[in-house]
Amino acid sequence: MQAIDVGTEDGFTLRAHLWRSAGASATVLLPPAMGVKQDYYFAFAQWLHAQGYTVATFDYRGMGASRPAGSLAQLKADLFDWTRDYEAMIDLLAAEAPEQPLYVVGHSLGAQLPGMLRNKGRIAGLLCVAAGSGYWRDNAPPTRRMVLYFWYVAVPLFTRLFGYFPGKRLKKVGDVPAGVMLQWRKWCLNPRYNVGAEPGLQARYDAARFPVVALSITDDEMMTLRGTQTLVDFYANAERRIERIAPQDVGARRIGHFGFFREQFAATLWPKIPQLLAAF
Repeated sequence: MQAIDVGTEDGFTLRAHLWRSAGASATVLLPPAMGVKQDYYFAFAQWLHAQGYTVATFDYRGMGASRPAGSLAQLKADLFDWTRDYEAMIDLLAAEAPEQPLYVVGHSLGAQLPGMLRNKGRIAGLLCVAAGSGYWRDNAPPTRRMVLYFWYVAVPLFTRLFGYFPGKRLKKVGDVPAGVMLQWRKWCLNPRYNVGAEPGLQARYDAARFPVVALSITDDEMMTLRGTQTLVDFYANAERRIERIAPQDVGARRIGHFGFFREQFAATLWPKIPQLLAAF
């Protein structure tokens, strides 16, 4: 594993990690979920690398190792800036191994943003894990019971007080730049999520031609099958399908929204990924 700095088009520097594999069959990018640091995916990245892939992780600007010194309140960033971060990683990996297919294994938000990318033509396939529309009515019941308080009280109140969303203190999501959190709020309150909240965005998704496979977790406390179907259908001109995974399929009591990437599933869930990537 090598820690690297990656420059974005608008001059921000991201911290990323790269597992290079001599003779790799493909390159895999692991973009994180909202509020999740890249080190959450390190064990999975190391495992993928052992299967013969070159693998990369990164933190969006303002998150984890890409959080600048000083107060997060000083960082001006929104979700369009995070797509620039994503694009920088795609450009880096495509330049590193232009002859290899580049796959994205996106967790939650990491599977929502590819349709917005300007360089999405470099993606050979998108594998969505526990991902879907963030529209609040598409949330699973455990999340839906508290989400209106979250969006109408906690987010506007605490973001205004701190100049960023102090999720670490609140034990919700994690610390997130104000512009990102307020834009995400707008998306999550729109029935069509980001393509409804941002004019012209559906056309970007329409331009995506990479195949899409979504893994929907039956006990996901945040994402319903309906929400996953909504996201997959944003990629209207791509070959797409959904596979359901239940804890009992792998002899587990629980998987949930975050469980797929835990090492306890290295022998059961993780081997599905190379199989699915090989089918793209």
